[in-house]
Amino acid sequence: MTRHPPLKLHRIGIDTYLEPVIYMRADCPACRSEGLEVHARVHVTFEDRSIIATLNTVDSAILGENTAGLSEYAWQLLGAREGGEITIRHALPVSSFDHVRGKIYGHDFTDEALQDIIRDITEGRYTDIFTSAFVTICAGRRMADREITALTNAMVDAGDRLEWPQELIVDKHCVGGLPGNRTTPIVVSIVSAFGLTIPKTSSRAITSPAGTADTMEVLAPVNLGIDAMRRVVEREGGCVIWGGAMALSPADDIIIRVEKTLDLDSEGQMVASILSKKIAAGSNHVLIDMPIGPTAKIRSAQMAGVLENYLRETAQHVGLRLKIHFSDGRQPVGNGIGPALEARDILKVLQNSQDAPVDLRERALALAGKVIEFAPGITEGQGYALARAILDDGRAWRKFRAICEAQGGMREIPRAARQHEITAGRAGIVTAIDNRRIARVAKLAGAPREKAAGVDLHVKLGERVEAGQPLYTIHAEAPGQLDYALDYLALGNHVIDIGEPA
Repeated sequence: MTRHPPLKLHRIGIDTYLEPVIYMRADCPACRSEGLEVHARVHVTFEDRSIIATLNTVDSAILGENTAGLSEYAWQLLGAREGGEITIRHALPVSSFDHVRGKIYGHDFTDEALQDIIRDITEGRYTDIFTSAFVTICAGRRMADREITALTNAMVDAGDRLEWPQELIVDKHCVGGLPGNRTTPIVVSIVSAFGLTIPKTSSRAITSPAGTADTMEVLAPVNLGIDAMRRVVEREGGCVIWGGAMALSPADDIIIRVEKTLDLDSEGQMVASILSKKIAAGSNHVLIDMPIGPTAKIRSAQMAGVLENYLRETAQHVGLRLKIHFSDGRQPVGNGIGPALEARDILKVLQNSQDAPVDLRERALALAGKVIEFAPGITEGQGYALARAILDDGRAWRKFRAICEAQGGMREIPRAARQHEITAGRAGIVTAIDNRRIARVAKLAGAPREKAAGVDLHVKLGERVEAGQPLYTIHAEAPGQLDYALDYLALGNHVIDIGEPA
């Protein structure tokens, strides 16, 4: 029995992404009786559900003395309702963090230790500080192959796992870091039109201007549960949906959020992240696209080689057949950067429009061809021609429309209210395009929250430009968002380098 009356819930609508937080007044009787202070870990119970949340206190009339608020993530986890009653108490210590401390002092993770850690992360028992410690100690190549395999299995075991009647289930994944590289909807359309099963779950952006799910959502609903996903795949052979709507490797998004905040990329956790989601979705044949470039996520051939070895070793241990495709990551792909602009490029490729981005089309064909080569009887080198025929004769476009309809109906692409051209200050040759800075401009302009916001790129590496020629156009909904992007550029953050004419 609690020593204080239950607290009534009031929805205050604070988005903490994937961190469960409870808000209470500092003078709340429950706080005083439990001896709770800011950042305390609190065990919260609502009806038959419980979570562990981090306490933040307020000192205003937004909450009454016997009222508590929850972050939107905590609200969803509890299935809370306005005016519902919760009880609270101190959370018990998280024993699995002892394994993290052990790793800090040089002890390897056991399989059981990683199962405990991932389960506690998934169930919200780790604060961001705890998760940060776990992420940090795993970075810098501190994980052995056996530990990466164990981490992959632990991430799969912490959530649901799909099974399909077909023996061959394919998927593709890009390691990221390349704006506009939105090949997935095209690849899924071609591959499923060929006759293979490709249940594609994709991510939303965390710090980038668009994830695949953000772009696909411009064209069709992506927030589908497992049953709805099954119906789409059984009907059309493929889908492109948001993985966060299902409990497939649920610890992954939490870990990625912390990694992005720390600006850390752990090779071991990247491998576990990629492969655990593929296994959880039921795939057994996977193609990995690895763009390499000085401003991409993978910056050198040496870094790519390290990641390739980790991926191949882990895939072998978890029973995945894996192909790795190295691609050019020196510049953005296509023209659009941002959900709606990328969606426009996708449709142009699928519809075989004359002004479709050639680089996006060719990348998608190369990847789709390699996925098709997983099929029995298709030898290496045959896939590209098969993929091209499916795209050229309209089968891919028809399949994409069918997938959109199966997911809930195709939508019109929005257009931003404001556009601002950035022009060349001199004549010359485009010698470099900074992936990270152009992505930053698109994000400051409002992407991905504002679907129509972003950047439309008008030039490519090696092209000659004249003084005053448009290099790219910024799209924004609000004047303030456009100003944010322009202020960033005014600080000297040059996106495109122009060299001396040849």
